Amino acid sequence: MRYHSVASLKTADAFRARLAELGIELPLQDPLPPPDELPLAQPIEINGRTIGNRFAILPMEGWDGTRDGRPSELTLRRWRHFGSSGAKLIWGGEAAAVRHDGRANPNQLLINEQTMGDIQSLRQALVDSHCQAGGNTEDLLIGLQLTHSGRYSKPNAHDRPEPRTVYRHPILDQRMQPAIGEHSQLSDAELDELVAAFVQAAVLADRAGFEFVDIKHCHGYLGHELLSGYQRAGKYGGSFENRTRFLRDIISGIRHASPTLMVGVRVSVFDFAPFERGESGIGQPVPTKQHPFGGTADGLGIDLSETIRLLELLRELNVRLVCTTAGCPYYNAHIQRPALFPPSDGYLPPEDPLVGAARQIEVTAQLKRRFPDLVFVGSGYSYLQEWLPAVGSGAVRSCMTDFVGLGRMTLAYPQLPADVLAGRPLQRKRICRTFSQCTTGPRLGLISGCFPLDPFYKQRPEREQIRRQKGSPD
Repeated sequence: MRYHSVASLKTADAFRARLAELGIELPLQDPLPPPDELPLAQPIEINGRTIGNRFAILPMEGWDGTRDGRPSELTLRRWRHFGSSGAKLIWGGEAAAVRHDGRANPNQLLINEQTMGDIQSLRQALVDSHCQAGGNTEDLLIGLQLTHSGRYSKPNAHDRPEPRTVYRHPILDQRMQPAIGEHSQLSDAELDELVAAFVQAAVLADRAGFEFVDIKHCHGYLGHELLSGYQRAGKYGGSFENRTRFLRDIISGIRHASPTLMVGVRVSVFDFAPFERGESGIGQPVPTKQHPFGGTADGLGIDLSETIRLLELLRELNVRLVCTTAGCPYYNAHIQRPALFPPSDGYLPPEDPLVGAARQIEVTAQLKRRFPDLVFVGSGYSYLQEWLPAVGSGAVRSCMTDFVGLGRMTLAYPQLPADVLAGRPLQRKRICRTFSQCTTGPRLGLISGCFPLDPFYKQRPEREQIRRQKGSPD
């Protein structure tokens, strides 16, 4: 199955024509106005703090920390790029595990008393880089994403899953054999302990200087899986009240322990059934009776009724910061991360990735219209490539989102926000083309980075290993 690459759509008319052919709409603002009139350049107020523009850097991990959870030189390099990007909202930086058993890989950041000083230095490196690039730190807001990887935990070895699940899932459990079993499921008492671990991690993040923490509820990790624990027994499963107890208790604990620390939530606002590679290599859904959060019962559509209930709950808890995303990179990657090329363990996209990007942007717009008082960070923009600034500007202008979040694009072209905000032309050779090598690397137990476009990573030995893998063009 072949799709038009975004790079081939050279004019706004060609881009609009392709959108019309696909039957989708995107809020294209072309040409862009001068920098001082650009919607992306406008400040916004959050809880008494002014954030200087509408670009946000999404959490981007490099699988390159130390074995004891501290940042390495590669981690520092990435965070310095976040600082020099020109974006004024740093959403989480990257996921930091609140406990060793919840690390997604043996090189993930871990926040505890021993590592807190190093993570504080990581934040300071970002701030220093922002200053060196001419940025004002008074309108810069930096958070830290807190996580437990749950089902996808690999704390001790890249090739040894040690899953901690919320409930039995007939498809996902089968994919993890023989690592998974009855012993893998977290008890209510263990979840109680994890609530305390998240709260303690937030206290440390506060001490390290972060202005907010993100309680991660996305991409199939523990918080997200809890939201779909319809069949789980006990106080953390079944009813909506029980399935959100974990989040509520963490927020309550943070408010008691660190009352001035802001809280945000990055959440997969919709989800689909797991997909698998079909005979032609194209992804196809696997029938399941497990109801995904934010999805229809058959796992093939969107139902935002419970997502709306969750946002109503966050508003009641005075949580204003919401970062929207979707699905899971492990079982339906094209929903979460639209890309023309899959990672080595993935499948070919079953739809034009523009459809996936438009889906995330439209759902975020629906939620923003429903909750105008919440501050939304949208995801899914990297696939738009050359048209990212025009669509992002149009989305902010049309009140479809408050911030344009950048993930993969930040690895390939960290200074894109600065160039857009200054009115400079985009550097086409640095634009992310969604080759997915930044994902293939970790799938092979290697570090992550933009191996096709970043000269630094091009020279690393991991590049050749990744290039040999199917589905990773250069």
